[in-house]
Amino acid sequence: MAAHAISRPRLLDLFCGAGGAAMGYHRAGFDVIGVDNRPQPRYPFEFVQADAMTFPLDGYDAIHASPPCQAFSQATKMQGDPSAHADLLTPTRERLTGSGASWVIENVPGAPMRADLKLCGCMFGLGVKRERWFETSWRAFDLRPACHHPDPVIGVYGYSGPRPGTGRISGRHGTWSRAMGIDWMEVLELAQAIPPAYTEYIGAQLLDHLAERPRT
Repeated sequence: MAAHAISRPRLLDLFCGAGGAAMGYHRAGFDVIGVDNRPQPRYPFEFVQADAMTFPLDGYDAIHASPPCQAFSQATKMQGDPSAHADLLTPTRERLTGSGASWVIENVPGAPMRADLKLCGCMFGLGVKRERWFETSWRAFDLRPACHHPDPVIGVYGYSGPRPGTGRISGRHGTWSRAMGIDWMEVLELAQAIPPAYTEYIGAQLLDHLAERPRT
């Protein structure tokens, strides 16, 4: 008699962009459905164009959310007015907490969140300096080594071009792709993405957490 296939847990990827986080969760063992209010033609999995703040949250084993970071990023503080950008992180946390699902929120350093995990490219052998914070519903914790990057560091910004005085290489599309471990995105999508290695690492912890609680 043929063995039954083991179903993979379903993860909802809110504010999904072009799928950097999604690919990591997929590699960890999840079936991923992405939601974003803009078209994402290169999203590598099932995609729904919708408002992440109103999209139904029921029916998923876990939820990842990457609300826009402009209200908290250092780049906005240096180049613009952070108050011009809405804080979507706080209401997103309220939605996820009320959903009953296990969840992960990702954002930039300095965002108003509990940084259960602080991950950067050097921790995964990547060539990019891109620290991101992650808050989890189960209060994940791990002792990670301090950042140590080669010189020069590859920086992925909002455009592909020189960034004088920063000590970082911006470079071309191929440089960014290799540094991030992402080979399916265009330049502006890379600038907004996180390396899949981050969420593959978190996804393994999330699977352990889900194994300890009933499936929805």
